[in-house]
Amino acid sequence: MCIGVAPPKLNNYPHPIIAREGWPFLAASVIASLFVTILYGWLWALPLWIISLFVLQFFRDPARTVPQAPNIVLSPADGRIVAVERTHDHYLQRDALKISVFMNVFNVHSNRSPVDGTVKEVWYHPGKFFNADLAKASLENERNAVWLQTKDGADVTSVQVAGLIARRILCYVVPSDVLARGQRYGFIRFGSRVDVYLPLTAQPKVSLGDKVYAAETVLAELA
Repeated sequence: MCIGVAPPKLNNYPHPIIAREGWPFLAASVIASLFVTILYGWLWALPLWIISLFVLQFFRDPARTVPQAPNIVLSPADGRIVAVERTHDHYLQRDALKISVFMNVFNVHSNRSPVDGTVKEVWYHPGKFFNADLAKASLENERNAVWLQTKDGADVTSVQVAGLIARRILCYVVPSDVLARGQRYGFIRFGSRVDVYLPLTAQPKVSLGDKVYAAETVLAELA
């Protein structure tokens, strides 16, 4: 499920170390852990404290230092590169360079804008929940696509794709919103991927298997 309602202060989202999407989950797990600890002791509560630590690390949302070189495309997510290929962009109906980032459950799941640009359109598609590491996940899984256009007219499509465990895609932008590169625009819970479709003239700067970091790693350079 995707939520497309823009939150207040989209352009100045604070980075409280733990993503706000995780606050209810963290609070619930800590309260349950404390409750069992008080009633039954540490030994019985240990599995719940381990779960609390997992929730804490999953929803971490560190601030990032954003590169300012012109015409660069930044990674929209933390993870590993699983695709760098020429393919068809089904959202803009064009041939494109596709770069895909797979996020496992230990990666930061906050999604950032890959470029400075204006949101031209947002598409949500319900779908299946195959392992996001598989190529077919791009077209068959639940997904949310954001079409961004730079001031130079370059079209960039950033697609949040749900994974095997993920059941919630959160997208906070709507058409006409203006995003800065590295700006937080969404979140995916519990393992997923983000596909970025670029003009064929873009020059990739990453290779298969590379580890990348949202808002910091340069994926490509626009011509």
